[in-house]
Amino acid sequence: MGEFETLTVGDTTTKQYTAGGAQPGAQGVLVLHAWWGLNDDIAGFADRLASAGFAVVAPDLYGDGHVATTIEDAERSAKAADADEDAVNAIVLAAIDRLTERLGPTSRLAAVGFSFGAHWAMWSPSQRDQVVASVLYYGTTDGEVLTKSSVPVLGHFAENDPYESTEWVDEFERTLRSAGRDVEIHRYPGTGHWFAEPSRYAYEPAAADLAFDRTVTFLREQLAFVTSASAHPG
Repeated sequence: MGEFETLTVGDTTTKQYTAGGAQPGAQGVLVLHAWWGLNDDIAGFADRLASAGFAVVAPDLYGDGHVATTIEDAERSAKAADADEDAVNAIVLAAIDRLTERLGPTSRLAAVGFSFGAHWAMWSPSQRDQVVASVLYYGTTDGEVLTKSSVPVLGHFAENDPYESTEWVDEFERTLRSAGRDVEIHRYPGTGHWFAEPSRYAYEPAAADLAFDRTVTFLREQLAFVTSASAHPG
């Protein structure tokens, strides 16, 4: 199990959840929450990644510890954060820099974004060279962030999603491929938005587990993850 710690962001502080070892040379993952905030679903996902061998940080992008339980509340929080995007940018960069300090300057990191957090999972590689891969859970973004970086992208999307339509995800994928980016998009039949978050009504365990397994495989490939077994054959 991980723990919460204080993250210094300029002249202010927020909290982040940390899980997994922080030994030099470990591979790191930044997990960016959905519009609900830094809740138990995100902490649980971080713990699962840590059990798979990664060093994980999940910062509170809202900066105030707020966790929403209704769509209306979550939408208000997300709109407020979007209106002060520079503040969220600073939190994301502070979390990356803290993880890099722990793992060393040659560490390789990936960013995993859930819905609201997907924008920053795509944005962060353009800001820090250590971030070499992006994973998206039913979230996209647009604009120059799609072409400003060249790192590989893995996307998990629902079949029935009022927030991310099939047509829009198709256009998102085409834009990335046109920019020469390595993109792997999966769509999960019978699912809706938030299908990978256990506390949500849309949670689909089988799809969530498949997406998680694909995520771990992708992260190990992109971060050149080395297990103890492969390091000591026989």
